[in-house]
Amino acid sequence: MNTQQLALIKKDIRSITSNKQVLMVMLMVPLALTIVLPSVIVFVTVLVPESTADFQRLLNMLPVTAGEHNQKQMILGLVLNNIMPAFFLMIPIMASSVMAASSFVGEKEKHTLETLLYSPLSLKQLFQSKILAGFSVGMMVSYISFAAMMLVLEMEMLFLTGNGIMPDMNWLVIMLLIAPAISLVAIAVTVRGSAKAQTIEEAQQRAVFLIFPILALVIGQFTGIILVNSGLLLGLGIVLVVLDLVLMRGAAGKFTYEKLLK
Repeated sequence: MNTQQLALIKKDIRSITSNKQVLMVMLMVPLALTIVLPSVIVFVTVLVPESTADFQRLLNMLPVTAGEHNQKQMILGLVLNNIMPAFFLMIPIMASSVMAASSFVGEKEKHTLETLLYSPLSLKQLFQSKILAGFSVGMMVSYISFAAMMLVLEMEMLFLTGNGIMPDMNWLVIMLLIAPAISLVAIAVTVRGSAKAQTIEEAQQRAVFLIFPILALVIGQFTGIILVNSGLLLGLGIVLVVLDLVLMRGAAGKFTYEKLLK
């Protein structure tokens, strides 16, 4: 990466952080998914014990016997390590796609695309810079959201139950493999559409479809059909990495000056 690419990445990141409307969208979803939602579940579990019966089917799938933990601790562990990971995957998709959607189409809206294409950077270098800018923002939002979620949840659990619950291997796989991989998938899909789209909203439409498999995973957990575990997540991560390679190669190959200027 040369200094000109780094300058372009910094410019893209500054343009997002200085846009209050876009920044609020990027912050509201992580706030709802990592602070509000788990906090509500924690308080309901601790303060309204009768509601815990709804989790019994999932508890029966866990490799933990009732004698090892009381029911409340089992449910809180289930929420943190088995349910929240599926919700969390929406964050890198959302953050990365919002950033990527404003890549080329954002330049079109600001009438700066022609100037950008006249820069010393090649089309491949421009593409790489846009990808890295979206990836950097997506990962930044994801890691900050995870840290905030863990801090708030641990404080709530310690205050309400006197015991904290540590994240398990599921989170290690998510933060090191799946979150980066799914972020790149969202970026590849969005940037590819961004080059053809005329508005940012139009460019974001493609990435919305990535949410549906995540929603299916969430529904599968609450119905007891499937339970997130490290093996499932590792397999999903490998599939996403392969998909990244295919999408990135295909997206880069379709970029031409003529298509960008349409």
